[in-house]
Amino acid sequence: MKPTAGPHPVDVHVGPAVRWRRKLRGLSQQALAERIGLTFQQVQKYETGANRISASALHAISGALEVPIAFFFDGLPETVAGLPAKEGLEPEASLTARMLVAPGGLALAEAWLDLPPGPLRHRLAALVQTTAAALRGSAA
Repeated sequence: MKPTAGPHPVDVHVGPAVRWRRKLRGLSQQALAERIGLTFQQVQKYETGANRISASALHAISGALEVPIAFFFDGLPETVAGLPAKEGLEPEASLTARMLVAPGGLALAEAWLDLPPGPLRHRLAALVQTTAAALRGSAA
């Protein structure tokens, strides 16, 4: 693999997945750091993808966050790692992962789940879809 400038795309994918799961578990960066024997600054760097997470650290993180290690790679296109894409990958998983790690995506998902199912959710979804379509149309 050739060295590249900046963090590797896999590290950029895994870091936000750690952040998302940590937040879902209701842990601060400090609390996670204490559970895995690191500083919160190191956790910060992992979550931004600035620092690569070693296999042993990822193992500790997966235990502390109670998920299998594979969780952190869900939605990662295999072509990012330089491998050919596999047939049969679920595009929904990739879409969900991309949405949740996008700026504001996790907050939107959390707020969405606080809404009662029904007409309000349908109207909000229609508003977002219409807005996105209009923005796509104006970019053309």
